[in-house]
Amino acid sequence: MAQNKYLKYLVLPVLFGTERTKEILHVNPTVLPHRIEPENIHVFVYDFDADALKEHEADKVEDCLNYKDSNRVSWINIDGLRKADVELVCTHYGIHYLLVEDILSVNQRPKMDEVEGVLFCLLNMLYFNADKKTVETEQISIVLGRDFVISFQEDPERDVFNPLRQKLKLNKSQIRQRSADYLCYAMLDLIVDNYFLVMEQLGEQIELLEDELVRKSSTRSLAKINQLRKEMIVLKRNIAPVRDLLNNIIRSENDLLDDRTTKYFKDVYDHIMQAYDLSENYRDIMVSLQDLYINNVNMKMNEVMKVMTIVTCLLAPATVIGGIFGMNFEAIPYAHHKWGFFLAVGLMLLVPMWMLWMFRKRGWF
Repeated sequence: MAQNKYLKYLVLPVLFGTERTKEILHVNPTVLPHRIEPENIHVFVYDFDADALKEHEADKVEDCLNYKDSNRVSWINIDGLRKADVELVCTHYGIHYLLVEDILSVNQRPKMDEVEGVLFCLLNMLYFNADKKTVETEQISIVLGRDFVISFQEDPERDVFNPLRQKLKLNKSQIRQRSADYLCYAMLDLIVDNYFLVMEQLGEQIELLEDELVRKSSTRSLAKINQLRKEMIVLKRNIAPVRDLLNNIIRSENDLLDDRTTKYFKDVYDHIMQAYDLSENYRDIMVSLQDLYINNVNMKMNEVMKVMTIVTCLLAPATVIGGIFGMNFEAIPYAHHKWGFFLAVGLMLLVPMWMLWMFRKRGWF
């Protein structure tokens, strides 16, 4: 059991995570997405105004169709994407078929569109897998219409909207007093704020790696650097386009967006800019850590070469003296003397000791 634990590191593709590279870089928008449809979906509806909140949970999308004209703000959250269900909801709420394709897409770039009276936002929620030390993504599509917000999620097990659900239950919460565009802002704000939580956990991994490199670096340290740099790619790929998404919302003159809500979207824009700058800092740190690893390797090599050079220099006098007394001549001083051997060995020891003292005095080691 213990052997299998360490034998996996002998395989280079496992050590350096080439499969993770394929997973990150394998994006081809010209190929139709292959999405495995879930057996079950979950639909949560929050229909509210300043005075009341109505919560409804269902296992089929037909139950949310009658909230279109409720004269209150409705948040319909669908966990699990099935093509027929998405098409049914979008057709009922007047969502264009191009947006349906974006909702059902895989590895789509975050973006914002305005099509036929609705405002569409597509981006990714980020999570940090503490076991695999990787950044995981979940695509979410948010459709803002007149008095309704529909969100489509891939994973029914997790999201970042629990604080929003708690605020909806408070009668005097600001979100209950405002329109659907404020609800859309609140959702985007939670998604962006969660980016910082993921980045904090990545920052901790970077700190641990830096300590490891300073104390004792190894080939496994290089593998960790390689892995973290890949996670930086995932982070930047998801954060950078959200800047444009929020910038487009701020510049939009859509009637669905109240002028009073613009300042809130500007606040989210400031947050995403800060997250982008932080991701750039992390990227620079990873480059510095790679340089630190290379410098450590070079220093170790220099230490080894220095020791080998000193050993070679110390053995040189013995080699010279042994070579002189080993020459095939008849007249060699002390060659036949009874103390000749001891004199030669003494010189072989005294000269290297003197050389060692000189090296030490000059600070060469």
